Amino acid sequence: MPLTLIGFIGTAAGFVSTITFLPQVIKIWKTKSTKDLSSLTLFFLFLNVSLWLVYGILINDLPIMGTNGIVLSMIIIMIYFKWKYK
Repeated sequence: MPLTLIGFIGTAAGFVSTITFLPQVIKIWKTKSTKDLSSLTLFFLFLNVSLWLVYGILINDLPIMGTNGIVLSMIIIMIYFKWKYK
């Protein structure tokens, strides 16, 4: 199946969404510090991405499920680090 402009934009958006939190996760892991990371922001990110994941599951959309599943895992890692490095 050829990649259309719409498909390319969707794929690019999914990729960027997926790697958005990777630099933060790496920084936390290296510095062992989460003092500047807002717990409230993490909560809302978790809620947002969880809802998108459920939406993707309900409409059976693999790109939405995949992207948000990966992002959710990074947010969970950040929440874990926030708890661990208090």
